Amino acid sequence: MAATAAARGARIALAAHRALAALSRAVSSSGAGTSGTEAVLQERLRQQQAGLEGTPGRPNPGNEEEEQRRKQRLAAVRRLALRLAGLLGAGTGITIIYIFGSNAVDEHGAKVPDEFDGDPVGIQQLRRTYKYFKDYRQMIIEPTSAKLLPDPLREPYYQPPYTLVIELTDVLLHPEWSLITGWRFKKRPGIDSLLQQLAPLYEIVIFTSETGMVCAAMGKGLKPKGGPSLSPIHPQDISCLNRDPAKVVVVDCRKEAFCLQPYNGLALRRWDGSSDDRALYDLTAFLKTIALSGVEDVRSVLENYALEDDPLAAFKRRRSQLEEEEQQRLAEMAQGKKPTGLFLGALAGRLWARSKQQ
Repeated sequence: MAATAAARGARIALAAHRALAALSRAVSSSGAGTSGTEAVLQERLRQQQAGLEGTPGRPNPGNEEEEQRRKQRLAAVRRLALRLAGLLGAGTGITIIYIFGSNAVDEHGAKVPDEFDGDPVGIQQLRRTYKYFKDYRQMIIEPTSAKLLPDPLREPYYQPPYTLVIELTDVLLHPEWSLITGWRFKKRPGIDSLLQQLAPLYEIVIFTSETGMVCAAMGKGLKPKGGPSLSPIHPQDISCLNRDPAKVVVVDCRKEAFCLQPYNGLALRRWDGSSDDRALYDLTAFLKTIALSGVEDVRSVLENYALEDDPLAAFKRRRSQLEEEEQQRLAEMAQGKKPTGLFLGALAGRLWARSKQQ
């Protein structure tokens, strides 16, 4: 297209030259031409030629110079922005070091001596700042107290015999996001039944890696009526719970959550938000069986399911097998035969013993 426009401009210029020449000859032959008329025509021809220089396909020195100046202005603006960002970052760093690197003061405003007073001034500030942020990080990672739960209740108050530490995200609730509602948390099917049925048997504690603010928002509406309070905590070690480890069951979708005490944990499959999920109903039956059986040490039970890909499915399979054996035993008794199976009271114990054999 640039070549076509250039050719068109050349034809226009040639036609203008020819017209000017013909007009000049006509004026000369008639004797009526004047130098003023010819000057006017030549000026118009120069203006037309100057306009053709700006058409596509022809270099325009003026445009190139303007583009070069524009690039230089942009480069200058970038350099200025980088300098301002550097000054702002340096100022922020100096302010942080000054605030967090200064000596602590007492109630009278006097500086409190510390182990960094013997260092040069700049080194003092840097070491105090580093220590402050290191201690702050450690405070977040480690439990804030050696006892994350209060001491167990004594009579006449009721203290459930077992403690259930259960993960919130992807075990009880599933986060969902949409443009209309933003973040929402869907309750897993069976959550209300679990909390209501286990409340008399277990002290229920919410275990989550979420921040305290998010945990508080997610935990709304989870407290069962008449049941114990749900305490949101983030323990690294269940020995900090202030509860007997033999009576603590940890439920999570990640085995890493209870890697320090692997036989206190039960790993469920991560919930994807499906409304057809039945895992919490099976979990309720499993935990009720443990509590009603009066298990002295839950670790002896959970150890049997530690290697199962789906512990709840294994529990259901063994329970069905034992129920069939019990029905067969009752049928033999009805026929006057000597029963070959165990009595009903021993069925719960066989749920745990059989798992090592399979």
